[in-house]
Amino acid sequence: MNLKRWFAWLCLALMLVAEIFLFRSIRQKDSLQVKLNEAQQQTQQMQSDLDALKNSNAGMQAAEISGLRKQNEIYTNRLAQAQAEIAQLRAENQKLSTNLNTARTALELQSDHLQQLQTENRRVTDAGIAILHRNQCVNNLRQIDGAKQQWALEKGKSGDAVPTAEDLLPYLKDGAFPSCPDGGIYSINTVDELPTCTVQNHVLPQ
Repeated sequence: MNLKRWFAWLCLALMLVAEIFLFRSIRQKDSLQVKLNEAQQQTQQMQSDLDALKNSNAGMQAAEISGLRKQNEIYTNRLAQAQAEIAQLRAENQKLSTNLNTARTALELQSDHLQQLQTENRRVTDAGIAILHRNQCVNNLRQIDGAKQQWALEKGKSGDAVPTAEDLLPYLKDGAFPSCPDGGIYSINTVDELPTCTVQNHVLPQ
């Protein structure tokens, strides 16, 4: 039981860790998306500036165009890097989602198994209690029969005589008439008959 409880807690911990990584991955993805949008806007702005410079001074235009091309190359590289990181995050998110689903499935199976074990334990426990009560009742019937035989011997009673519970008290342990643990009612019967209990299977062997 301890191992299965430990496994259930482990599955729950894995689910929590997976949820945390999934949340962080989504946050990183959103941040990279913002950077990507900014890079695209800057690229568009640089392209606009480049187009505007086409109508400016030819000498200055060449230098500005060269600088803009370098900047454009930098932003292009950043854009490609951001896209690669986003693709990687998407793959990681997919993997985390798969792991999370696996952990959930394992936890559900573990929960079902534990419930089956608890049901089986209750059944075994109930069966054990029933056997214990039956044995206790049979022992009570033996005491009653023994007291009845002593009573008949001392009082010189015949086999068809029927003593009362009060008649048998002096011959019973602690001077008290026993009771069935399952609430059954005892019948003392005649001296030649075995005492009986109203609960099924609570029978004194012949």
